[in-house]
Amino acid sequence: MSIRRVMGSETEFGVLAVGEPHANATVLSTRVVTGYALRVARELSREHSNENGAGGRTHVGTGWDYGSEAPLSDARGYTMSREQAHPSQLTDEAPVLTAEEIAAEAITESAMYTEDMDWREVIMNTVIPNGARVYVDHSHPEYSSPEVTTPLDALTWDAAGDVVAARAVEDLALGAEKTGTPAVNLYKNNTDNKSVSYGAHENYVVDRAVPFDRITAALLPFFATRQIMCGAGRVGLGMDGSEPGFQLSQRADFFERTVGLETTIHRPIVNTRDEPHADDTKYRRLHVIIGDANLSHTATLLKFGTTSLVLNLIEHDCVPALDLVDPVTALQTISHDPAVRATVALRDGRELSAVDIQREYYRAALELEQELAPDGLDSDTRQVLELWDEVLTDLAEDPSRLADRLDWAAKYALLNAYRQRDGMAWDDPRLIAIDLQYADVRPQKGLYHRLAAAGRIRTLVDAATIELAADQPPEDTRAWFRGTAVRRYPSAMVSVGWDSVNVEFPGIRRGARIGMPEPLDLTRETAGEWFEATDVEQWVHRVAEERPGTVTGTGVN
Repeated sequence: MSIRRVMGSETEFGVLAVGEPHANATVLSTRVVTGYALRVARELSREHSNENGAGGRTHVGTGWDYGSEAPLSDARGYTMSREQAHPSQLTDEAPVLTAEEIAAEAITESAMYTEDMDWREVIMNTVIPNGARVYVDHSHPEYSSPEVTTPLDALTWDAAGDVVAARAVEDLALGAEKTGTPAVNLYKNNTDNKSVSYGAHENYVVDRAVPFDRITAALLPFFATRQIMCGAGRVGLGMDGSEPGFQLSQRADFFERTVGLETTIHRPIVNTRDEPHADDTKYRRLHVIIGDANLSHTATLLKFGTTSLVLNLIEHDCVPALDLVDPVTALQTISHDPAVRATVALRDGRELSAVDIQREYYRAALELEQELAPDGLDSDTRQVLELWDEVLTDLAEDPSRLADRLDWAAKYALLNAYRQRDGMAWDDPRLIAIDLQYADVRPQKGLYHRLAAAGRIRTLVDAATIELAADQPPEDTRAWFRGTAVRRYPSAMVSVGWDSVNVEFPGIRRGARIGMPEPLDLTRETAGEWFEATDVEQWVHRVAEERPGTVTGTGVN
């Protein structure tokens, strides 16, 4: 056993139009997605022109296959009716712009700098060559990373999403110069400090045989306390941030329940959406909505790594007994204490700090992993365990030591330096502005990026590797197949999903659907040579030969 499992991230970015605070967020998000789809199309057009020695334009964007979306299926054994569901839960339908939104701020060719692309479309969903999905979700542009198998890769392809966001902002700024339309800025944060929160979700593949109530019981204390490592830090307390102060987490004050299906209302600490995007007889996808959007490499690695280790504990039924009296209250109590000294009540009568609780999970994980790997831990597992231990030690002794590793600690140190220099109280609007600027995705503007460039925040993956990951898929999951299909045959892609690729053959009314139920199949190793096919029809027939039963449609005999 090891820390390896299929995992990935989803990041909704905060979006603002420069100089237009009341601009329609959905329209701005659509500009971001459409602009990035155009960028990808231009790049692929150049690639294919160079390969073929001839010109030609590439289709802009891919559709999304909603066939396996099941947002109302609950892991507790039932399906919510569409009548009961909040509209924000209906993510199995393609988003559309209303006539009012289009009229309010029309998205036309004049609103973009399109260079040489003949473009007349609005794109709200696309899959890019690194295997990720870029789309409009709840009035925000979202980057959903490709599936990976290690926490270090989760960090890499999550940070690649920040590169995608920064490129989109750069392109829209260029368009603003050419057309006079407002530039758009993106922020990797989780709240507008006006009672609105937007998510940074995680996904983990878990053994379907594990009872969900066991998962819930183990994760409630873990999720309530891991913010001491993975919180992004926030100026202001309460959902609207109106109470002065600083807290560890941007999301903590927006959670109201322990368990539930919703993601945007009545937010639960443990989400019960049962939407595996894979063989549902074997796999469960744990959809985690409690996390913050991290920029710190250490925080991101620990977020994915420690959660994977705790899932190992759950699968082996080795979780320590840590039953909180009130997990929601504990979540917020811990978040509101940047000294990291607050204690919370357990049902067995103990009062423990978040560090104490995380230390018990750490000890159990270390014992299990050593038992499962008597000849020594693999490097990925060892890296996370050592970092977990190191961070918990510093949190117990002096949290300020972590200003070079954790988002909340770096932000807290930065804000306190301004407060001491200028005598600012926690409700000073300048502090809120600094909080926001920390999350700016532009490398030259974002305070996180400037601190990292100056060596004041440690990084674990070099910038060149992250930049490459924004264009290339991971090689050891089906994301490689998805991303390579988009790159190799862009004009044939009708719609793409997490577990499917739907293509059409040029010039004829035929096509095919390729199913991808196994997240660890269709990797570079298993499917690499199939892409040597000269056209999409030959490629589909090769897939059908190699994976009988996975290809259906009118284009397969």
